[in-house]
Amino acid sequence: MTDAEPELNVLALNSGSSSLKFGLYCAGSSRIEMMLSGEAESIGDKSGKCYAEDSHGNALLAEMGPIPSQREAIIRIGKLLIDAKMPVPDAIGHRIVHGGPKLRQHCLIDDSVLTQLEAATAFAPLHIPSALAVIRFAQEHFPRLPQAACFDTTFHAEMPAVARVLPIAKELQSEGIQRYGFHGLSCESIVHQLANDLRNRLVIAHLGNGASVTGKSIDTSMGLTPTGGVIMGTRSGDLDPSVLIYLMREKKFDAAMIEELVDHRSGLLGIFGSGSDMRRLHEARRRTQMHDLPLRCSAIPCVSRWPR
Repeated sequence: MTDAEPELNVLALNSGSSSLKFGLYCAGSSRIEMMLSGEAESIGDKSGKCYAEDSHGNALLAEMGPIPSQREAIIRIGKLLIDAKMPVPDAIGHRIVHGGPKLRQHCLIDDSVLTQLEAATAFAPLHIPSALAVIRFAQEHFPRLPQAACFDTTFHAEMPAVARVLPIAKELQSEGIQRYGFHGLSCESIVHQLANDLRNRLVIAHLGNGASVTGKSIDTSMGLTPTGGVIMGTRSGDLDPSVLIYLMREKKFDAAMIEELVDHRSGLLGIFGSGSDMRRLHEARRRTQMHDLPLRCSAIPCVSRWPR
């Protein structure tokens, strides 16, 4: 944008498997102002929650109760914009975790992009189906608005081969099996905010239920999918591949069982067996003096490749 161009009101949507974060921003050539933000939680569960606040922290919405689907969450967001007398969005931006090997740059969404996103589902089965649903529901509820896909993998698109290439058969590499890197929009935001204070050597740690460590982006802890890297809330992070071979051979695990294990029953939940929320785990540790439990992260194999 240039100084002569008008400001745009952009609705940003960040979909999860059971949540939808949203924000309305006024974006100009030299500033971005948040007008409201919120989240629909526990979508598909009877204990759902939808809340929002304005730029001053004033509550605009606080509803408890079932949110049956992502479509219902989009409808509630649209109603909120009207009730709060917010401007009609000029465009919608979607955070997309993984675009596969062909979608590596942010882009406007058309039928071709949707087809390629569907093909990329195998790379991020936890994330892409819900993102596709939100895109289609947003197209339905906000017809004629331009919608953009913003990929977490874009930030890492120029990673050098020493970080990107995985040590597997070359024919599999040509099919797009490589280290992609994730949480790229979080990294982009941090780099933007640092601006003139940005250092030549920078390590970014994105810590949450999903966690990754990135080196600007010369390397990153996540790999082909968002399951790799450091220990996460319910995701295993990096494992000795022979662990999976053992489970297949001795425990008769198939692909679906392994995927369910490493994505939903591992990480902190696997270690402690009672949850993955760090606040609750630390509180339980204080109450029961469980000081011998392993509250640690697994090693990050790629760290040794980073310049020292």
